[in-house]
Amino acid sequence: MIRKSTRTLLTTFGLLALGLTAATAQELDSEAIEHAQLLGALDLKGEVFHVQGVDLDSRHIWVTSVDRVNRKGYLHEFDRTTGRSLRRLELTDGARYHPGGISLHGGSIWVPVAELRPDSSAVIEEIDADTLRVRRRIGVADHLGCVAVSDRNIVAGNWDSRLLYVFDLASGKQVEVVPNPTATAYQDMKFVNGRLVASGPSSLWSGAIDWIDWAGMKRVRTLRTGVTDRAVPYSGEGMALQGRDLYLISEDGPSRLFHFRLDA
Repeated sequence: MIRKSTRTLLTTFGLLALGLTAATAQELDSEAIEHAQLLGALDLKGEVFHVQGVDLDSRHIWVTSVDRVNRKGYLHEFDRTTGRSLRRLELTDGARYHPGGISLHGGSIWVPVAELRPDSSAVIEEIDADTLRVRRRIGVADHLGCVAVSDRNIVAGNWDSRLLYVFDLASGKQVEVVPNPTATAYQDMKFVNGRLVASGPSSLWSGAIDWIDWAGMKRVRTLRTGVTDRAVPYSGEGMALQGRDLYLISEDGPSRLFHFRLDA
């Protein structure tokens, strides 16, 4: 979202004001995600704008980004092994050009595309991962910045995820709207083993990844996150979790996919 650029700029100025050099930022990087080990970073070889969301399958990395200068939104496909750009789909829908955090489910990529302002409008798009054709569109009278999909529901967070919209997966009908049980401004979220795992910033140079018991809407686990060596919060934008493997993309192009292994 637009406040992410402000966070990045203020974070950089903040580090300079505190006298933190690049070397010091690298020291912060060494404990970037608590209870996790950084295994590596893959450079994404292709044009990426302001990153929003990420998810992965066995062969591909899917990334959303927004070109704010030209008011266009994109879904990018990269090779998971090499980081090479494979395909790009424009998602621009008139005034709606801001794609958010995404989720893969059942051969589909679920992407919210919204106006770049709170209290606006959005469309949740179900996109076929093979053909990149739109299977379904669900309109919502609010900005939506991220989406998670389970076998029964679609859950989407509005601006900074202060509210979570819940839809029935089969019909696409809105079921309820519930408040975010935490203070974290979630930017990307996934359903993992029946729990909602969501990430976002909590201050200028820190953030959190939360596990939420969906049935009771209670936070059951939190990992605190720091910043990359570019002074960008790791959990500022895209997040995906597969088992104990955590993947994060927070930096605008040239972007890197960071791979962490969580403690057991």
